[in-house]
Amino acid sequence: MSSFSPEAAQWFNLLAPEHQRRVLQDVTVAHYGNGALIARKGEAAEHWIGVMDGLIRISVGNADGKVASLTGIPVGGWLGEGSILKKECRKYDVVALRDSYVARMPSRTFEWLLDNSIPFNRYLLDLLNERVGQFIGRAEHDRLLNADARVARCLAELFNPLLYPGLKQRLAITQEEMGYLARVSRQRANQALKKLENEKLLKVEYGAVSILDLDGLRRYGA
Repeated sequence: MSSFSPEAAQWFNLLAPEHQRRVLQDVTVAHYGNGALIARKGEAAEHWIGVMDGLIRISVGNADGKVASLTGIPVGGWLGEGSILKKECRKYDVVALRDSYVARMPSRTFEWLLDNSIPFNRYLLDLLNERVGQFIGRAEHDRLLNADARVARCLAELFNPLLYPGLKQRLAITQEEMGYLARVSRQRANQALKKLENEKLLKVEYGAVSILDLDGLRRYGA
């Protein structure tokens, strides 16, 4: 995938034709291998970033080398709008969890859409509102829920239809990747997935998970 795919950008079809043409002209797509750094904490936020294919994570680290995953971004997800709007440096690293194709919209194009497209502004308001709710929810369940519930809620986050419209009911993800995102070990993620499968909330496949009861995952551990 060497070019921008409108199918992985829910907002694209909301735009007027002239705005779509500007997006197609300005957005670039690049390939990143497993573990590759896509954007670095502290650098200028010069692009809005979208996942065309693959899976990436947002993480933070300290001088001792400790890393904490904040969230995962699957196909159809976009990130970095906050840093562009506030004209600040990124506060996190963006890393490919597997081979991924990532789109970059220049900040000048992003700002031009804000100035010229009411539908894009409305989409962005909904996106930011949903993003705030997601992070509040994660802060809550990280403190109150056990590992099984954290894995369940983390999976449910990845199937948010507004944030990540590219997903249906199946996500290509390994137990190791699940552990990274839920902040548990690979072994503990494996145990949690088996338990959730036994409770008929999902089905574990080779290198993937199919969701059987999304509402059940969202409520798990409540």
